Amino acid sequence: MERLATTPFGGAPFRAQTFALQTRVARRQEALKAGEGGNDTGTADKWQLIRALTEAREVFGLSDRSITVLEALASFHPERTLDGGQPLIVFPSNAELSIRTRGMSPATLRRHIAFLVEAGLVLRRDSPNGKRFCRRDDHGQMEDAFGFDLAPLALAAADIHATAERVRAEQRVISRLRAEVTLHLRDISKLIATALEEGRAGDWMGFAEMLAGLSGRVRRNADQVSLETRRDGLLRLRAEVENAYLNSLSEQEMSANDSGSERHIQNSNTDPHFEKNGQEVDKRAKSEDGAVAEAGMRAPEVKTADGRGADSRMGGLSLKRFLSLCPEIANYARNGIRTWRDAMETAELVRSMLGVSPDAWMKAKAAMGETAAAVTMAFILERAEAIRSPGGYLRDLTRKAETGQFSVTPMLKALANAKN
Repeated sequence: MERLATTPFGGAPFRAQTFALQTRVARRQEALKAGEGGNDTGTADKWQLIRALTEAREVFGLSDRSITVLEALASFHPERTLDGGQPLIVFPSNAELSIRTRGMSPATLRRHIAFLVEAGLVLRRDSPNGKRFCRRDDHGQMEDAFGFDLAPLALAAADIHATAERVRAEQRVISRLRAEVTLHLRDISKLIATALEEGRAGDWMGFAEMLAGLSGRVRRNADQVSLETRRDGLLRLRAEVENAYLNSLSEQEMSANDSGSERHIQNSNTDPHFEKNGQEVDKRAKSEDGAVAEAGMRAPEVKTADGRGADSRMGGLSLKRFLSLCPEIANYARNGIRTWRDAMETAELVRSMLGVSPDAWMKAKAAMGETAAAVTMAFILERAEAIRSPGGYLRDLTRKAETGQFSVTPMLKALANAKN
């Protein structure tokens, strides 16, 4: 079907943009007929294409109602696949088009069709009298048609799908940023509230004012840049608040000693194999019940809140065995891990990095003992990709430790089996 008319019917103005689109479509169709289209065949599943366009509609400057009109126009094309290599004329009456757009008025239909034409997705193919119809030959085959040409939509399929994929990727990033902002707001506000309730030393009202400046409802249409700016500000504030809270803790609370975890060093006649002043001293060790401990540095004996010793939770775990099962924690050590004290200090750093609150960490050390808590934190670091909430996971283990149902041995065995 050869197209003769290039101007719209009636009083509608001639637009250079529409004329340029007609020219591009005609040249593209000629190229496809000559086999010069390359990998882009100019064909597309119309429903998949409209779904992708719905996701990317803001990029193309279209509203949801414009997409509804386009969907209705596409429904008049009998084939599911749109082939842009030839004219794809649909010629619905205004009454039928209104029905398929759920009763949209003629004036609204005209406005949204104009938007589709401006977006370069539809072309008007007007008849001499402006009516939409087709001519058929003696065998019922369509000879000519006047109405709306969907070929530009099919020819833009590759661009539409690529744009939709980019929009989906951006939405994933925005969704993650929104979650981060919400979590930071929650954690900071609770930490400030706890500090005020406990009467901790520090400029907590100043922190509260800074938080108020970064608070407020996260807008539904917030863009990536504004969310990143807000997230970065909250990260800086969170670091200040956590440091202030840690600085307000007494030495007793930091070490979870006598009043918190009833920590004391057990002096016995055993002879552990340990490192001292950087030099390894080879000795033999026995625990209080007479069992021979595994070679390597043993964890210091610590009495926990339930009265159990650290060894009962550690299962005779040596430092060497611990580092072989949980090697990731060594990457965060300032000067390497040569003693259990190094492991405990590094676990404190890992705790902050994983977003575990000081309160959850202090309770874990009180219930488990410092050494077992450090091992648990190293385990969580190893499984960071699988554990969605490190803080919640640690609190759950802390509750088990408080009732005497926790030991690091099964946890590390499971980790060893997973690695094997």
